Amino acid sequence: MNINKFHFLAIVLIAIMFFLAFLSIKNESLTMDELPHLPAGYSYLTQKDMRINPEHPPLIKDIAAIPLLFIKNINFPGDHKSWIEDVNGQWDFGNKFLFKSGNPADEMIFYGRIMMILVLMVFAAVVYFFVYKNFGGPIALLTLFLFCFSPSLLAHGRLITTDIGAAFGVFLTIFTFFNFLKNPSKKNILFASLALAFAELVKFSNIILFPYLIIIAFVWWLINRKDFKKLALNLILIFILFFIFILPVYQYHVLNYPVERQVSDIQFLLKNINNQVLVKSLVWMADKPILMAYAQYFLGVFMVMMRAVGGNTTYFLGEITNVGWQSYFPIVYLLKESLSFHILTIIAVLFAIYSFLFREKKYGFYGFIENMKNLLQKYFLEFCIFSYIVIYWITALKSNLNIGVRHLLPAILLTYILVAIGVFKFLEKQGHLKIKIFFICFLLSWQAAGIFIVFPHFISYFNEIVGGYKNGYQYVVDSNYDWGQGLKRLKNWTQANNVEKIYLDYFGGADIEYYFGNNYEKWWGERNPKEIPSGSYLAVSATFMQGGKGVLVKNFKAPSGYYLWLDQENLVARPDPSIFVFKIK
Repeated sequence: MNINKFHFLAIVLIAIMFFLAFLSIKNESLTMDELPHLPAGYSYLTQKDMRINPEHPPLIKDIAAIPLLFIKNINFPGDHKSWIEDVNGQWDFGNKFLFKSGNPADEMIFYGRIMMILVLMVFAAVVYFFVYKNFGGPIALLTLFLFCFSPSLLAHGRLITTDIGAAFGVFLTIFTFFNFLKNPSKKNILFASLALAFAELVKFSNIILFPYLIIIAFVWWLINRKDFKKLALNLILIFILFFIFILPVYQYHVLNYPVERQVSDIQFLLKNINNQVLVKSLVWMADKPILMAYAQYFLGVFMVMMRAVGGNTTYFLGEITNVGWQSYFPIVYLLKESLSFHILTIIAVLFAIYSFLFREKKYGFYGFIENMKNLLQKYFLEFCIFSYIVIYWITALKSNLNIGVRHLLPAILLTYILVAIGVFKFLEKQGHLKIKIFFICFLLSWQAAGIFIVFPHFISYFNEIVGGYKNGYQYVVDSNYDWGQGLKRLKNWTQANNVEKIYLDYFGGADIEYYFGNNYEKWWGERNPKEIPSGSYLAVSATFMQGGKGVLVKNFKAPSGYYLWLDQENLVARPDPSIFVFKIK
């Protein structure tokens, strides 16, 4: 197979991914995090004021909001309490801007998502290019296949959130930094610093790239023993350029942000942080024109750190708590990634272990050191990828913020690359080639089939271990299953079935009144079930339903058990996997 054929197949795969993503957003209502992100991006571009949603960097939100600049007569609710008085009133502001200011909400959401799909396509192309350049066509094509038929990337790559940007930034940083290590030219130093800046302008959790890059640079020096001083100075230069590159971006976003307002916002948002010296430092910076941009950047970093420690109330395997479980991410990863991919991973890992054990090697302590040095020199890029995966997983396991597999996207994408490498090493091993090719093709066909079967419900994807997407809510919800995407499908169901009024407990970013008008009554879990007349319809989002059935973890206090009575009611429909409709007896 020649190079042109590899490129052609890559274009075909990216085109398939585009149509899967594009066609799946038509009837999906606004998800939870999209509610603040899109309005925040529009406020940044038009107001040059970053008071809304500062805990996420601006770049992805800016990109999503660009099409809104070309929609005529958009009303900006600059006189609303959420903008004038509230501190980070992102939820109320988002609802007001999208649904209650006379703006075309569905049109704005659609075009914002189109921008995210374009980012996803560019990401796919960049992954293919870099993997092709470093590992060759077959491995690049297999990596791209896993990317384009990834349930997690398809689910969240279409949405106006920062998760896909986080994975993109990590990938770019690792590969450009590797190029810098191989050839520390001015161009490669520039690209590495730009990639690092991009990574931090899309997701604050990418802050772990800083210690990671230091570790990788040190290991590179250990195995090559080149000029340590030059390497250290170049690394420092990359970090300095990073701070230079983020300055104009943040400077634009605080141009019209009143100093007094920025100071009061910092003090309020970081009032619970243990080290108030940091808070005072940010307040001091905010009062200096050249430093106020950095004050806003570090405000976001500290807010994310606080949230990672503080956690989020979550349902998981029948339990509810806000401090997280160490088993959360491993189990969610096991259930949310395809079973076929897990089998490919096992093949790659077993073959890597086999190759390691039966390679030519020297013995003794010094022999072991020499073996490790030779392996690292030969497979340093693979080491860079694997190291980040390990560091990221350790960080995730220690976090109390257990809200979705989407937080693993940087590690998931890098795992695709290593698995693709391992699979082709396995195929290159002599013996039974036809059988091995048939088995790998079967697994890839299985992977693709799973995506087409779940279409368009990518957010609710679960693999065959739990019986597929219809059963996933029993194990974990929130952005893993129910993020509010089903409201428009529920509306279509009520119209098709002539349901004039429905009781509704909805979890998500869309505005119920905007879609239902007066044809609904708001419900919440702790209401007395006797308040619903017999024969009425009640629709409950899976996240709220499971939250009302789960058992509280010891020492966690919250209302519980308030939806157990639904087990005795008649489930009549699921217009979307994430929404359950009951007809009350």
